[in-house]
Amino acid sequence: METAAPAIASPSRVRRLLPYWAVLQTDMRQTMRSWVYLLWVIISILAAVGYLLYRFGVLREAGMIQSASQHTSDVLRAIVLGSMALIVVLTVSGIASERATLADAVLSRGISRYQYFMAKWHARTIIVLLTFLLIAGVILLGSYFLLSEDLTFTGSLAAIASVGVVLAAIVAWGVTIGALANSTLIGITVLWISLYGSGFLMTLLPINYPSPDRVLRRLPYMLQGHYDLAALGDLALVSLGLTLLAAVVGMIGFSRKDV
Repeated sequence: METAAPAIASPSRVRRLLPYWAVLQTDMRQTMRSWVYLLWVIISILAAVGYLLYRFGVLREAGMIQSASQHTSDVLRAIVLGSMALIVVLTVSGIASERATLADAVLSRGISRYQYFMAKWHARTIIVLLTFLLIAGVILLGSYFLLSEDLTFTGSLAAIASVGVVLAAIVAWGVTIGALANSTLIGITVLWISLYGSGFLMTLLPINYPSPDRVLRRLPYMLQGHYDLAALGDLALVSLGLTLLAAVVGMIGFSRKDV
């Protein structure tokens, strides 16, 4: 009896993806070696560890009960807000910083503008989300072992996922604005104005809507396992919609922009 031959990917399809993979891997390596990324990781981890050790010292010396959920949410919120400036620079500079060599990269290396944009977008998204996951994991583990045990596993996952979907949308718009801007400085300025403007408008929404600012304020309750799954689902859907909108705008605008 003859057996069916295993399906083999079309060589032409593989060749079409090679430029995308090459740019994705190169951009991830360059990003992780950049001083902006290294500064973000080092400062975030040192600040988190220092804060947790300080709270642990207060617990040992004064005998005061230290709520892990409250202090973990404080350090997570501080890390997210403090990291925003470096995340903005990382995302906007993905394409804007290569404006001088962009024509050579697109025209001479056999990669389409769509592939180039998607590779940059995916690379920056992977780097930012995995780095945030690493930092958040260090904070949660440190809080669990050093402070009181009022953290829950599901609540920690919900908190990380909620912040992660918001960061994914910010990364997408950062790469898009960087692709459409004529310089990195202009792109950073536009993104900051957009973030502040959208943040102000979201404060006018109904109180039950899970805007990013309200999600950060509710982190202590989420870490304890008290969260509204439907509201977090709405936040994820809105963030996903904004991410996809940014990708469409970025790909269309970048494909028509002179390089």
